Amino acid sequence: MIRRAFDPVVDARTRVLILGSLPGEASLAAGQYYAHPRNAFWPLMDGVTGRTLSAMAYQDRLQCLQSVGVGLWDVIASAERSGSLDSAIRSPEAADLRSLVAQLPLLQAVAFNGGTAMRLGSRILEPCRHRLALIPLPSSSPAHARPLLEKAAHWSRLRSFLIA
Repeated sequence: MIRRAFDPVVDARTRVLILGSLPGEASLAAGQYYAHPRNAFWPLMDGVTGRTLSAMAYQDRLQCLQSVGVGLWDVIASAERSGSLDSAIRSPEAADLRSLVAQLPLLQAVAFNGGTAMRLGSRILEPCRHRLALIPLPSSSPAHARPLLEKAAHWSRLRSFLIA
């Protein structure tokens, strides 16, 4: 079954862009980034932003992220996949990352949520490496069972890019 990414969540204030691979089943069903209840993305971003995003309504979460300079998107625009695992992705079509980053004048860093996002996205953005920090992060997915505190230590690197 063909799965498609959501539109990017960015604006003129975006300083750090967090890229996942492709939304999973729960996210696609809800029409929301990181909607699976066991995905650690929102709790991790609570720690990064110092705000309790995980307790907010979805649209408020997105507005709060944007207010501190964080944008969201995925490295894959569409792909065949059954289920939610990155290992099940077939025939991926890359998102137009270079065009997006060219439209973000304050962008300083691109963070990759997990290994698939890093592998695919860093290849696409290699020509931008001279002006952007490319930051690998451990996946927020529940399929990658590392302790939350261990993940949070890596994700905390994003704080230095936020709007105070």
